[in-house]
This record gives sequence, C-alpha cells and structure tokens, in this order.
Amino acid sequence: MGGENRSRRKPGTTSRARLLRTAGNQSEAHLWNELKDRQLGEYKVVRQMPLGPYFADFACRQRRLVVEVDGNQHANSGRDRLRDAFMLAAGWSILRFWNVDVLKETAATCETILAALEGRIRENVTTADMRFLKAKSAGEL
Repeated sequence: MGGENRSRRKPGTTSRARLLRTAGNQSEAHLWNELKDRQLGEYKVVRQMPLGPYFADFACRQRRLVVEVDGNQHANSGRDRLRDAFMLAAGWSILRFWNVDVLKETAATCETILAALEGRIRENVTTADMRFLKAKSAGEL
C-alpha cells in the first residue's frame, strides 16, 4: 500500500488551506488570537477548514458553525450566496462579520460568536455589522 493517498481530502486541499492561513488578512489573524486553543467557551475552532469546494475562515465542527470575516469585496456577492447555500445545505450555520468590525469591536464579535456556539441565536439575523444564517435541524426540514 506504499505511496497511496489514504486521506479523504482532495489532493491539494491541505496545502491550499495552509496557504490561506499564512496569507490571511489582519482581521482574521486578530480574531484567530481570540479563538485558538479553546479560548472562547472551550469550543475548538479551526482555521481555513475545507467544506466541499470552499474553505471556511473559521469553523467549529462540534457546533457546525462557520465564521467568515469579510472585506468590502464580499458586499452583495453572488459567489458568497452560492457558498452560503452550499454550507447551509450541508448543515452548517454561518456567521459573517466585516473586517473593520472584527478589529474595532473584537469583544462584541467574540460575544456574538459565543452566543451562536451556545445556541442563543435561534433564527437568521442581519444587521449592519454581521449576518447569521442558521442551518435547519433535522426536525425543521
């Protein structure tokens, strides 16, 4: 069996995730300092996790939550709508923040992430500084 790829991942996925982690923006690096090592409510969060053809900026597998940190190029993005639809269909809830808000309102950003992880946000929410899309549970389908 020598030489065969035993990974379930598509070839190149791990190296692409590593590249995204090292090339991330300042907001992502800043938020990562708050989320790594189970610092937020003891939840394990990973960076640049592959989900189908996409990569989640941050993800908590235990709670099936994706956290995205977006720049203004994501405003009204059709590609992001397709990505969100894919992740929601796969059972992942999505929480999106703007880069500037992560930097200026780090504590509020972390509190919102923790509220989503703990299930305190129960429905879709859209505000000027964040958007939460809740995946339907099996009982809601």
